[in-house]
Amino acid sequence: MKSKVPNRLAKEKSPYLLQHAHNPVDWYPWGNEAFRKASSEDKPIFLSIGYSTCHWCHVMERESFEDPEIAELMNDAFVCIKVDREERPDIDQIYMKVAQMVTGSGGWPLNLILTPERKPFYVATYIPKSSRYGAIGMNELIPNVTGLWNNDRDKLSESAEKITNALNAVETPKQGLPLDDLLEQAYDELSLSFDEKYGGFGTRPKFPSPHNMLFLLRYWKRSGNPHALAMVEKTLDSMCRGGIRDHVGMGFHRYSTDQRWNLPHFEKMLYDQALIAIALCEAYIANKKSEYRIAAQEIFEYILSRMTSAEGGFHSAEDADSEGIEGAYYVWGHEDLSNILEPDELHLLERVFHVKSRGNFRDEATGAETGENILFMDRGIGEISAGMGTETTFLRDRLESIMKTLRAHREERVPPFKDDKVLTDWNGLMVAALCVGYKSFGNEEYIKSAIKAAGFIEGKMLHDGHLLFHRYRDGEAGIEGNIDDYAFLSLGLLELYDATFNEKYLLFAKGLMDASIRIFWDDNGGGFFTSPITSKDLIARHKESYDGAIPSGNSVMAMCLVRLSKIIGESEYEERARCSITALSEDIYGRPSAHTYFMMSIDAVIGATSELVIVGDISCKDMMRMSSARNEVYLPHNFTFFKDVGGGNELVPGYSSSMRDMGGTSTAYVCSGHSCKAPTNDPKKMLELLSAIYLDPSRPND
Repeated sequence: MKSKVPNRLAKEKSPYLLQHAHNPVDWYPWGNEAFRKASSEDKPIFLSIGYSTCHWCHVMERESFEDPEIAELMNDAFVCIKVDREERPDIDQIYMKVAQMVTGSGGWPLNLILTPERKPFYVATYIPKSSRYGAIGMNELIPNVTGLWNNDRDKLSESAEKITNALNAVETPKQGLPLDDLLEQAYDELSLSFDEKYGGFGTRPKFPSPHNMLFLLRYWKRSGNPHALAMVEKTLDSMCRGGIRDHVGMGFHRYSTDQRWNLPHFEKMLYDQALIAIALCEAYIANKKSEYRIAAQEIFEYILSRMTSAEGGFHSAEDADSEGIEGAYYVWGHEDLSNILEPDELHLLERVFHVKSRGNFRDEATGAETGENILFMDRGIGEISAGMGTETTFLRDRLESIMKTLRAHREERVPPFKDDKVLTDWNGLMVAALCVGYKSFGNEEYIKSAIKAAGFIEGKMLHDGHLLFHRYRDGEAGIEGNIDDYAFLSLGLLELYDATFNEKYLLFAKGLMDASIRIFWDDNGGGFFTSPITSKDLIARHKESYDGAIPSGNSVMAMCLVRLSKIIGESEYEERARCSITALSEDIYGRPSAHTYFMMSIDAVIGATSELVIVGDISCKDMMRMSSARNEVYLPHNFTFFKDVGGGNELVPGYSSSMRDMGGTSTAYVCSGHSCKAPTNDPKKMLELLSAIYLDPSRPND
C-alpha cells in the first residue's frame, strides 16, 4: 500500500529511492540527518540497499515496505535508510563485504541492521514478510532485534565491533609474486569450472562475465592453447543463441537462471551491454565469426535506439518487471503468436526457436510452467539452415522480418521501467565498447556516439579540473565520483584516442589518472580506495580487487596505467600498476580466476606487447589505411601512438623523438621490448612485424 504522504526520499534524484518515496516506511536517504536521529533516539539503523531494476527488491517492497503493519514495526524500532547501490557503490561494497564475511554470500536487496555509528550486527539479503522455509520474516525479526537492543545491547555491540574491526584489518601483500604462475592458475581454475556442454562457468545461475572471455582470448594469444579460445567460442555461441539474448528487441538480459542460457532473468544493464559487446568484437576480430558481429551490432543498435539520452549520455538499465510481473514484456503466448504471424512464420519460429503450444518458459522462483514462450536456439543459423536445406542468408532474412513484426507488436505492451540516470563509470564502459565496435566494423555512428557521450560527461560531470561527479539525472550532476568512475572513463578515453588519434582524449585520460592517484591512492599500502579521501560517512575505506559482474576499479585502473605508460613512455605509471597488483595480491593470489581483469593487466606487464608509432598526417588516406589494417587483426596489448608530422602533439614520448615519416608518406614504427624494427610505409609489412611479436608467447617485455 502506497502512503499518501511522501517520505524524505521524495526529494532525491535516484529512480530507486523515488520508487520508495510513498512507502509507509519513514525512509531517510544516507546522510547526517538519519545518523543524528539514530543517535539522539538511541535506535539501531535498518539499512536497505538495492537498485531500481532489481526484481527481488520489488518483491520485498510489495510484501513488507508497503505493508502498514510491517512499516509501523520498522518505524518504531529503527531509523530506516534506503541506498541506491548504483549511486553509492562505495557504501554497497563495504556492506556487501560484511555480507560475504558473515554469510559467505551476498546479493540484492541487501539488508543490514547497524548501530547508530553505522557498525553492522545483522545482515541478510531478501527477507520475507513472514517466516517460512527456515528463514525468519520481518514480523519476527523486528521484535527480536528490539528485545536484544533493549536487553542485551553489549552482545550486539561486541558483534558490531568485531565485524568493523575485520573490515578495517590490513592484509599483508605477498612479495615477489610469480606472475606467470598466476596466469596459468587463472586459466586452470576457469578450465575446471567450465561447462563443456553449454559453455560458461559453473552450473546455474550463469552470468556473462565477459572479462573472463577477454582474459581467455589474451591467454590463447599468449600461449597458443586452443582450449582457451574454445571456451570463449562455446560460451559466446551459447549466449548468442540462448534466451539470455533478446532476439526480438536486441541486447542481452542480466543472467540465465538455468544452465543452458535459455531462461533469463530479464533485467538489462548498461554495463552488461558494454562488456559483452567488447567480448563479441574481440572474438570476431580473432575468428571472423559473423554471429558475433551481428550480436555486437544488435547491442549497439539497442543502446543507441533505446538507452541514449538526447544529451548523449547512456541510461543505466531496464527492469525485469512489467505491470508487476517479471518478464511479462518479453514472453509470448502461443495464441498471441498465432494471431500476429502467418502460419508459415509461426511454424518457422517453432522450428528455430523452440516455441511450443504449451509454452517453454518456467517461473524463476517456483520452476512452474507459465504457458509462455521465450525465444532461444540450440544451434547456429548456419547449422539450422543446412538442416532445412536452405541458404543461411535466406533464413536469416526471413527471421529478421519476423523479429521486426514481433518487435512492433511488443512495443505496444506496457514497457518495463527504465532507470534513466547517467552513471559516469558505466558510460565510460559504453564509450569504450562503441570505440571497439567502430574499430571492428567501421560504423561511423558508433564513434560519433562515443564522442558525444564523452563530451556530455566532460561538460556535465567534470568539475574543478579533473574531478568527476558520479551521477547525472534530471539536469543535475551529483555525488562525488568513486574510483570506478575515474578508471572506467579513463578506459573509454584511451579507446577514443586509439580510435581517433585525437590527443585531447589522451590528455583527458592522463588528467583523470593523475587525479585518481591524488585522491584514491593508498600511500601506505598501495592500491586505490573505492571512495575519495574526502569521504567522512563510511566506517571503512575499502579497496576492491574482485572482478564480479563488472571488473573492479583497481583492475581497470591498473590496465589504464599500463596503457598510458606504454603510449607516452613514462614508466612511473606502469610502476604504479605493479604496486597496485602487489598491494592487492593477497586477494588475487587466493583466487586468480575471480580477478581476470587483473590477470589481463598482469599479462600486459609481463607478456608480449607491441608499441606502434604511426608518423603522418591524420587526414591522409595512407594514414587511414595503416589504422584500418591494424584494426583487422587481433593484437591484444597493442599500444599505438600517433605522431603528427605537423608537430601538433603536446605529448611526445622520448622513444619517438627521432621518428620521421619517409617520403612524405605515413610511416609505421613497430617496437617491443625496448627495441624497434625498421620503419615501413606498407600496412601489410606493418602487420607482419606486429604479428611476429606474438609468435613466441614466452617472449618477455624486457
